[in-house]
Amino acid sequence: MRSSAHSTAAADRPPSAPVVDLPEHPGQTAAARLPAIIDAIAERHRPSDKAFFRHLRALPPAVGRDPKLLGDLYLVYQAAMHATRAAVYFLPHLDSPDLRKRKLQIFIDDDGLPGGDTHHHQLSRAFQAIGAACPIDEQAFDDGTELTRHLDARTGAFVRLAKTLYARSLGPWCVVETMSDDWMHALASALAIHFPGIVNEPYFADCFDQGVEERHAAEAIAVTQAVLERRPDLLAVTVEDATAMADALDGLWDAMDEIVCTAIRQHADTGPSC
Repeated sequence: MRSSAHSTAAADRPPSAPVVDLPEHPGQTAAARLPAIIDAIAERHRPSDKAFFRHLRALPPAVGRDPKLLGDLYLVYQAAMHATRAAVYFLPHLDSPDLRKRKLQIFIDDDGLPGGDTHHHQLSRAFQAIGAACPIDEQAFDDGTELTRHLDARTGAFVRLAKTLYARSLGPWCVVETMSDDWMHALASALAIHFPGIVNEPYFADCFDQGVEERHAAEAIAVTQAVLERRPDLLAVTVEDATAMADALDGLWDAMDEIVCTAIRQHADTGPSC
């Protein structure tokens, strides 16, 4: 795993011109090349391989059920998820009638669930159900200015970067949607060691039962391919920004791992070491 300093720097770097050196694939269009490229990025940055999930699973019961620990984890995770959900509204290149219709369905899946529910509120209820003491009010999850005052440097960088990169290209959206099913299963599995009922919370159960994240991943790739068919010149920035977003996700798991490792150090006689 890369160091915390590296992750923070990668996540907080300012937008720049693409630096990706894409090899030539004679006979393949930019659109045709995209799925394999995104899959390769996702494989290199597979969330479930990160130490955070392993350490969370290994926590002794008294530590794993600590309301402050759970609240601190919730704050970081919800802040990052909120940032990506909000950033989806600013995705570029989707202004045609057909693409606007497909974009709207993504909004509905996140923020227009039956009964006026949202993924944000489902996640909040899931952590409340296991006793998490959230350190901020729900209304503090705003456009990022208020929120980042409560966050560590890496998570604050992630929030800022998501807002910037999602509005610049479709690459960050593609890689986040491709990786999200993996990290949601890893998080549910780790939390279930301490709270078996967590997997039945709608935030996890509905997504897993209905394949929401997998469907979103397939749609993000398909929509981006449709854009690249018209604008193959966008492939380089798409891949550059997807890579930057994957680097930032590494920093997010590092930030959450530091929370867990701090709890482990505070209970050094009852648990594993980081």
